[in-house]
Amino acid sequence: MRLLSRFCRENYRDYDDFYKNFRITAPEGFNFAYDVVDVYAKEAPSQRALVWANDRGESRVFTFADISRLSKKAANAFEAMGVKKGDRVLVILKRRYQYWYIMPALIRLGAVVIPATHLLTKKDIVYRINSSGAVAAVYAADPLLDEAFSEAEKEFSHPVTIATVSQKAEGRLDFDAAVEAAPEEFEKREIDPRSEMLIYFTSGTTGMPKMVSHDFYYPLGHILTACFWQNLKETDLHFSLAETGWAKCTWGKIFGQWIAGASVFVYDYDTRFLPLDMARMIEKFKITTFCAPPTVFRFLIKEDLSGIDLSSLRATYIAGEPLNAEVFRRWKDITGLELREGYGQTETAVLAATWPWVTPKPGSIGKPSPHFNTTLLNEKDDPCEVGEEGEICVDLTNGHPYGLFNRYDGDAEKTSSVMYDSYYHTGDVAWFDEEGYFWFVGRTDDVIKSSGYRIGPFEVESALLEHPAVLETAITAVPDPVRGQIVKATVVLVKGVTPSEELKKELQEHVKKTTAPYKYPRIVEFVDELPKTISGKIKRAEIRKSDK
Repeated sequence: MRLLSRFCRENYRDYDDFYKNFRITAPEGFNFAYDVVDVYAKEAPSQRALVWANDRGESRVFTFADISRLSKKAANAFEAMGVKKGDRVLVILKRRYQYWYIMPALIRLGAVVIPATHLLTKKDIVYRINSSGAVAAVYAADPLLDEAFSEAEKEFSHPVTIATVSQKAEGRLDFDAAVEAAPEEFEKREIDPRSEMLIYFTSGTTGMPKMVSHDFYYPLGHILTACFWQNLKETDLHFSLAETGWAKCTWGKIFGQWIAGASVFVYDYDTRFLPLDMARMIEKFKITTFCAPPTVFRFLIKEDLSGIDLSSLRATYIAGEPLNAEVFRRWKDITGLELREGYGQTETAVLAATWPWVTPKPGSIGKPSPHFNTTLLNEKDDPCEVGEEGEICVDLTNGHPYGLFNRYDGDAEKTSSVMYDSYYHTGDVAWFDEEGYFWFVGRTDDVIKSSGYRIGPFEVESALLEHPAVLETAITAVPDPVRGQIVKATVVLVKGVTPSEELKKELQEHVKKTTAPYKYPRIVEFVDELPKTISGKIKRAEIRKSDK
């Protein structure tokens, strides 16, 4: 069973039909907990919703009936803690299975969920609690977070109730025990779907993290993500790698996937990312669809996968950063599967993708989404012509689409700087070809301006990745008194290759031959690893900062 047909038309002849005729119809008072989780629990109670496994060999399976029952009990537990409609709650749950019933619990209560990564320090926790006004926090206990919360609560500006899952922590409410003891019945609440449901803290290249505010319609935007880009069916077991603190988790591990009726697979590991472990999970649990950032696939294609059976996979997807053509080719050589790219932001659902009717072009982010009416605007805010670089924007002429954030909470100036003249401006630059495919150039902050040329980091990175000595690379700008900026390549080499001046020159010549000569990196630095977020995105801003 799947619920998609209750929200939109399912079948389209081709991409043009899809783009022209796709519409989302929201039920009155839409609430994901009541209109998705509880409907499945009633109409298909034994349907599998979640398969969870950890790095200690433990595993659990949850049906939609389980998720509905546990989320009602968790909602009662939160209410007993004093959490009420409109209250904000910080959740730091790593990849623990509790997230998958805590999220709908807070949604059915009408509270506001603030997911966060377990890598937060004491300073980060203080900032998020005080700036959001969160009245409660629940986290997956471990020694580092225990210490961080103990220090942070001394600086909270208001009372905060703190609970833990997985392990008991001294002085904290045992949320697992509270859920176990809570009643199973929870009376339905009337909640305005345009009210705030979810906040993500997201950092730009400057300033403190912004609060990205989404409403209760937000899950519907991910119909595009899961049901059309990922093309998920109720028979699929879908594996997205993201930790629950990041927006990619709501992209790939709950909202759209459950609307599609697919099961979500979660690999809960506390150790360092190991590519072969991911592959073994695919083999063991017979994963059918897999989505991860390019970093993961770059590592996977360098491993010996010959002893691992990946035949259960029917499709693979990539998001988080643009896909280098060399990674696309190598993955297809190894598995026979194409990597189908999707592009979007914390502020949105998927804005462009290689949809089911679209043949992937290695290096392209695909074609624009309907519903968001994704377009490119040049520096004059006019629509771009073929081949002209412009900013990726969302057309708001026909209203505010489901899945687009409402505001940067507490920062009206920042909100108005990206939402104006009937467009949301993403800050990302791309161009499109004669067939309508989008080609990502980079963040407006990442585009390098050297001697009058505009150089997108992605093209140079792709050229370098074609060299057999290169495992990973990040292209950034370094200030230069003559050229304004010059191109720098920060390079991680494959195992067994030794850095040298000769190799630097070889890589520079390789880029000159592979792409336009003016784009070659005048600076090449070899490093052991690139700075990344926990979701696998390269922190180019951190590299730029160290070069100033």
